[in-house]
Amino acid sequence: MPLSPFFSLRKSTAKLSKNKPAKNKFARNKLSHVMMSALLVVVAAGCSNNAADATSIVNSAQAKTSPSTATNTASAGSDAAVVKALQANLKISGIEESIISAVPTDMDGIYWVTAEDLPAFFTDKSGKHIIQGQIIAVGQGEPVDISGALVANTAQEALKSVDKKDMVIYPAKGVTKSVVYAFTDADCGYCRKLHAEMDDINARGIEVRYLAWPRSQETIPKMEAIWCSEDRNAAMDQAKIGANVQAPSCSNPVQEQMALGASLGVRGTPAIFTESGQQVGGYLPAAQLAQAVGAN
Repeated sequence: MPLSPFFSLRKSTAKLSKNKPAKNKFARNKLSHVMMSALLVVVAAGCSNNAADATSIVNSAQAKTSPSTATNTASAGSDAAVVKALQANLKISGIEESIISAVPTDMDGIYWVTAEDLPAFFTDKSGKHIIQGQIIAVGQGEPVDISGALVANTAQEALKSVDKKDMVIYPAKGVTKSVVYAFTDADCGYCRKLHAEMDDINARGIEVRYLAWPRSQETIPKMEAIWCSEDRNAAMDQAKIGANVQAPSCSNPVQEQMALGASLGVRGTPAIFTESGQQVGGYLPAAQLAQAVGAN
């Protein structure tokens, strides 16, 4: 099942941002389109978002995360001059993006940027370049992914802000050893494989918190129906076996969660994150998922 282009990031975020000036819509869309297109290039066909599907110079599982980068995230703070320069350069190029922060990394002159409704990216001190992907430090022992801690910190804070009442939760059986967030789509084959193992996953002490990430316009109504159902878990169970789920329309967080996933770089489903913000998959069989999140 091939991935569709990122069909409606701007459409979805527009519904979330009714107070934003309409004049920015087209200009913002230009940068979003370029960034999401670049991300989609490295994803293998299929609805899995497993990190192993992407080709990189160093396997992300083998590259250690830089501890000092994590410190930078917590203590160094944003460089206001870089934010201002980047904002100005984007405006010159006809792009109206709201830059939130630019945090220094372990690589001299390179900053980690977060912006509204966009995946995080890197820029230089002049704010004239947008850089996507991993940055791997070599030459001092094992490879170190200097972006890993920054990506995880961004995801951790974003996921922590989601209210539990806006998720579909499958609690662990017995002692909860780990909690994972899974962006899911009702029609994705890999999502259905993951859900078919839910009893095994929960029995291993893993709580699964589902977030909505429909991969096509056609799936949005089905996902909204799940979230509007009186019993969301039962509706999710039915949807995962191909049943047609229906429910009265209601105020629901589907569009908001789509935008959240996009901002975290989600490119397909399932996309599984730990509470610490680390993305561990893609579809993983229950035993492998338990090992990946330390729930053995």
